[in-house]
Parts: sequence; C-alpha cells; structure tokens
Amino acid sequence: MRNRLATPALLAHAVLIQAVAFLLRPAAVYQALQLDVPAWALGALGASFALVPLLIALPVGGLVDRVGARLVMALGALVAVVAAAVLLLAGGSVVGLLLGIALLGAGHLGCVVGQQTVVAGGAGGTRLDSRFGYYTFAASLGQAIGPAFIPVFAGGSVRPDPAPLFVTGGVLAVLLLAVTAGIRSSAPHGQKPAEAASSGSTPGLSTPGLSTLGLLRVPGLARALLTSATVVAAVDLTVVYLPALGTERGLPAGVVGALLTVRALASMASRLLLGAATARLGRTPVMVGGILVSALCLMLVALPAPTAVLFVAVAALGLGLGIGQPITMSWLIERTPTDRHGRALALRLAGNRLGLIALPSVLGVLAVAAGAGGVLVGTGAAVGATLLLLRGVRLD
Repeated sequence: MRNRLATPALLAHAVLIQAVAFLLRPAAVYQALQLDVPAWALGALGASFALVPLLIALPVGGLVDRVGARLVMALGALVAVVAAAVLLLAGGSVVGLLLGIALLGAGHLGCVVGQQTVVAGGAGGTRLDSRFGYYTFAASLGQAIGPAFIPVFAGGSVRPDPAPLFVTGGVLAVLLLAVTAGIRSSAPHGQKPAEAASSGSTPGLSTPGLSTLGLLRVPGLARALLTSATVVAAVDLTVVYLPALGTERGLPAGVVGALLTVRALASMASRLLLGAATARLGRTPVMVGGILVSALCLMLVALPAPTAVLFVAVAALGLGLGIGQPITMSWLIERTPTDRHGRALALRLAGNRLGLIALPSVLGVLAVAAGAGGVLVGTGAAVGATLLLLRGVRLD
C-alpha cells in the first residue's frame, strides 16, 4: 500500500514546496514595498533566497547520499514551516524579511535535492527526460498554485496585506511536512555494482572515488550547469520583478498573481510533453528553442503593452523557461555515478543558487535607472547569451 502511495506523495511534495515558495516570496515583496524598500534592495531580497542554500548545497547533497532522501526532505519541510512563521511574526522589518526568505531557501533546497534524487533512480535516455518532465510538471503546478492565492486575498488592491498570505504559506508548509511520511525513502548509496548499473547512469563514470567537484571535469558539464543557473535565475527574477513591474504600472495584485500563474501553467504544459519532444527532435534543438523563446519574451514583457499582450508574452515565456531544468537534470544524471547522484544534483542546485545571487545583484543596479522593466530586459539578454555556452555541448 505504501509503495502505491510513494509516487503520489513525491509529486504532492514537489507541488507543495513550490507552492509555499512561490506564495511566500511574492508576499515578502509586497511586504517590502509597504516598508518602502528601494527597488535595488528587491534584488537583495531575491538573493537572500539563494545565499544560505549556496553555502549548504554540497553538504546537503552528501547527506542525501549518506542517510537517504526522505529524512533530508522532512528537515527541509520543517525549515519551511519555521520560515513562514518568521515572515509572519518578524516580517515588519527588512532583517526579518531577509531572514525568513533565507530560511525558506534552505528548506526549499533540502526538499528539492531529496526529490530529485528519488526521481533519478531507475531510468535513462528519453524515459529519464519523461520522469524529470513529470516531476518538474508537478513543480510547475505548485508554482501556479502558490501565486493563485494572491488574488483570493488581495482582490483589486495594488499592494495587498501580506499577513494572510504568510499564514496560508505556513499552512501549506505544515501539510508539506505531513506528506513527507508517505515518501519511500531512498537507500543510502552504498550500492552494489549491479544496482548501480541499473540506475541509468553512464557505466564508465560509476567511480566511487569521484569527488563532488571532480564532477565538473565531465565534458560540457560546467557550461550546461551555467546555462541551467541562468534559466533558473530568470524564473526567479520574474517572481520578484513582475510584482514590482505591476506596482509601477498600477496593475492590481490579482492581475500580477494571474500572470505568475499563467507562466507556471505554461511551463507545466511544456514539461508534460518534454519526453515526446526530445524523443522526436533531440534534446539540443528543444533546449535551444526554449532559450530563444524565453529571451525574446522576457524583453517583450518589459515593454509597455496592453494587459492581454502581457498575458500572451508571459505564457510563451513559461513554455520556454519550462524546458531547461528537466533536460539538464536528466543529462546530468546520465553522466554521474549512482552513489554521487545527490552530490551531482546538489552541485547543479548550488550553481543555480549562485546564479540567483549573481544575476539579481548585477541586474538590481538596472532597477535604479530603468525600473523593473530594465531588469527584465537585462534578464532576457543574459538568457539569450547562454546559447554561446551551449556551442559544442552534446546534450543528446
């Protein structure tokens, strides 16, 4: 019975942690705007989500490999509960907001590394693309559910009261902790060679002595990770700067929440069909197409346009941004030994978190001169530039 519930529990866990993060983070932005935090400081708020995870990502990946995924996922869920409480009780100050979002980032990391390690077992090739496609579909569903609570509580307000949003995020985090009990725990990776060979990793790389940083010597890995980090940072910056853009243009918070939900729903659609797309076209053309669409739509969103055009652009943006993460995850897993899956995925997440710190910090300077629209244009340029990184990298 428990085995039959393991996959639904894993997908529910993926939905809930993303719903918590994508509800609490825009709520924190609205709280910061109520405190009259300058636009450049919103970049610091975005970076706080990534700073602590950047420091702990590799140790957390090693912990997953040693003790199994479920325990780490439970700890991550518990930290997410604490983060919601801090935002609710101490979010009236900038320090409280930064602390709460930093804790949320740490909890999010623990949950995601554990989830991805469970997903990585037992598949290869386009089947692995499909598994990560379904997993990231669930994550996108959570990213759609989270912002959907904003119009429920905000109504037509441009700057809603964030307290009900913090409470709702806390309730979802408690549910996340409860769901962890239904997940089948991954065994610590002291596997026999036969078990490792069945996991879908490249046999020639199944070297127990390979260090975490030694994984960077895999051909093309560093460039693929940098591409992944840029795409993830682009998703993150839309969460931070779409509310700011909406405030600048006088858009009601309900409209902004709907835009964020549409982006996530579009990413869900692209991920649900990812396995079929890569099987038919190959990973590289699909990845390149996703990057081009994402870069163009980020710039289009920043331009003055009717709200209907904004929704179309955000939907296309979601389609493009939904492709990068599952492709890089499955490609990474195929090229790392089974007993290093947790570390490899944590290395990818560490790179993503570094991107979440570096790109918002650099582009936050644009917000001073050009506002939220300037940040989105800069983000589009950065995403487009990743095409240069992928030259010569074989993803198939």
